[in-house]
Amino acid sequence: MIRRLLSRANLFHLILIAVIAALGIAIKPVVVPLAQLITGPFIPGGAAVGGIYMLFLVLAVSLTRVRGAGFLCGLTQALLVMALGVAGSHGAASLITYTLPGLAVDLVFLPLTWRRREPNVLFCVLACMLANITGTMAVAFALFQVELIMAMLLLCLAALSGALGGVAAWAITKQIRKILP
Repeated sequence: MIRRLLSRANLFHLILIAVIAALGIAIKPVVVPLAQLITGPFIPGGAAVGGIYMLFLVLAVSLTRVRGAGFLCGLTQALLVMALGVAGSHGAASLITYTLPGLAVDLVFLPLTWRRREPNVLFCVLACMLANITGTMAVAFALFQVELIMAMLLLCLAALSGALGGVAAWAITKQIRKILP
């Protein structure tokens, strides 16, 4: 499966996906503690500001327009987190909590990547929202066994944060597209 994903991308795409994945991991330890200052100990900072680091998954797909780029970016992030021990690591569960949002982004972008079309703001917002909701659900239910009422609050917060991240991803994509080949 991974061999088929890699065959769709050229070397430039793979390097771009790796750089975007590394940037997403690098920004996470800075953003999450700032969010926890605002949200307090009762609301996980990852749900509140997950849109900021989920936008990197959206960037990977929207800039490369390669099917499976979200999965590859999420897998790269999971491997980096596990290898480096960065904040946000859930051990081997990181393979699930980081790759599922990437698959969600790929699912939303599937109609566009099939024909290598330019993404619009709606696709970026939906992809980032779904990625953040998927990541929040994976962490909340698989690792922390959150109660249903709290889970609904987290999912609404994740959707809002994801929508904001999607708008940011679209704006960044528009600017970077001007200089990319």
